[in-house]
Amino acid sequence: MSGGSFTDAGALAAALDRGVQRSLVAVEAAMRHSAQALLQDVRQRASGRPGPRVITGRYRASWSSETHRVGRVVVSEVGTSAPQGRRLEFGFVGADSLGRHYSQRPYPHLGPAVEQAGPLIVQVLGSPRSVAVPIKQSGWQTVASERSWSGRRQMCGGIPST
Repeated sequence: MSGGSFTDAGALAAALDRGVQRSLVAVEAAMRHSAQALLQDVRQRASGRPGPRVITGRYRASWSSETHRVGRVVVSEVGTSAPQGRRLEFGFVGADSLGRHYSQRPYPHLGPAVEQAGPLIVQVLGSPRSVAVPIKQSGWQTVASERSWSGRRQMCGGIPST
């Protein structure tokens, strides 16, 4: 913004819009960086105990991050589409769809990484008002059901509307 005084409402609105756009670019960069840091942490935690052991490295490599803007909100997703993700994170006791019986203990790697990253992301963005981490956990609802998980976590930051 120019820092001067405005006599024309249109000029003020244009200056405010430019400021919002610059802020969104900065928030998007911070979210992209935070998602990459979270991705690296998840991959590290999925590289042996207490997380899952590495056999081929495909599971660890299946983790990815994506950042995009939806209006004034920047969303970063970190996740995997690997079918074993939920089982490794939460464990599994019971019979699978083929009738095989399992008693596999959990090897949490996503949850602990997100818990550690949340306060850091708030610190990077500067204000708890401007960020909600995680805002949506793609099926892994914070309160409702920790067993309903699709393997993606979303972080959200943006410019609050007033």
